[in-house]
Amino acid sequence: MSIQSIIQAIKSYKTIIIHRHVRPDPDAVGSQAGLKEIIRQSFPEKSVYLVGEDDPALEFLASMDEIDDNTYENALVIACDTANAARIDDQRYKLGEKLIKIDHHPEVDPYGDVMWVDTSASSTCEMIYDLYQHAKNDGFIVSDEAARLIYAGIVGDTGRFLFPSTSKKTFQHAAELVTYDFDRPSLYDGIYDIKENIAKLQGYILEQFELSDFGLSSVKLTKELLDNHGVSPNETGQLVGVLGNVEGIKAWVLFIEEEDIIRVRLRSKGPAINEIAAKYNGGGHPMASGATVYTWEETDKVIIDLDEACRNYEA
Repeated sequence: MSIQSIIQAIKSYKTIIIHRHVRPDPDAVGSQAGLKEIIRQSFPEKSVYLVGEDDPALEFLASMDEIDDNTYENALVIACDTANAARIDDQRYKLGEKLIKIDHHPEVDPYGDVMWVDTSASSTCEMIYDLYQHAKNDGFIVSDEAARLIYAGIVGDTGRFLFPSTSKKTFQHAAELVTYDFDRPSLYDGIYDIKENIAKLQGYILEQFELSDFGLSSVKLTKELLDNHGVSPNETGQLVGVLGNVEGIKAWVLFIEEEDIIRVRLRSKGPAINEIAAKYNGGGHPMASGATVYTWEETDKVIIDLDEACRNYEA
C-alpha cells in the first residue's frame, strides 16, 4: 500500500526535502509545511526542509528554507499537491535518492518512485491528515501548528467547505483539527483578507465582465491594467473567485499578462475544464485548472474552447 510505503520511507531517511507546485495556494503550502511539522515533531533527529519560492501572500502559513544541492544527497524528496513534474517548484527534486508524490489532482504525470494519488480527497491537506491517522501507531504526532497548516489547506481547497469535493471525511477531519489550539479567525483573515488595491481591481472586474450566450465569462488583465492598480501577477490568485456567485455563469477564465507569458486561471460550476487546460500547457481539476499561453491570439482560442464546453454542458 502506498501510504505504508510513505510511512516507512519517512521513518527510514534522515534528510527529507518537501516540495510543492509553483505559484502555490494554501493547500500546496499547507500540505508541504504541515507534513514537515508532523515529521519534525515526530522525529526531532531528522533534518526536514521546505523548498520553493516564497509567496508573500502565504508567508503567514510558512516560509521556505534555503538549501544547497549537496543537501539532496541520500535524501528523501516528497512532492505535495503537484500533478505534473514540470510544475514542481525547484527542479532540484531530481537530485534526491527517492521521490514520493502525494497529490489529489487527476493523474496526468505518473512521476515518482512511490505515488499516492487520491482524486476523491478534497485537498492534499486532507491526505496528509489521512497519512497521520495511518501513522499514529508509528509515533507520528500532529502538533497545534501542524493542525493549523492542514486546516488552512482544507479550507482553501474546499472554498470554506462549499465546493462539491467536500465530503463526510473532510468534515470529520476538520472537526478533529479544530480541537487543536490555533487561532482560526486569524487564519481565515490570512487566507481571505485583501488589500485595497485588490478590492478595487475586483470592482473593475465585476463592473466590466460580460457573459456569453452559453454562460462563459472571460477577463483579460493586461500588464498595463495590473500596473495601474498596483497589483502583481502573484496577487491575482485572490481575484480568481470573484465571478463565482454570478447567476447564470457556468465557467470563467482570467488571463493575466506577465513579462513573457499569459497566465490562464480557469474555474467552472459544471463543464469540465481540466482537459482544456491540458491543451494549453496546464492541468488541474475538472472545476479548477490553470494553463499558460504566450499571445493574446491564443487566449481567444481558449475562450472558443471554453464557450464550446459551456454550450455542450447539461446540468
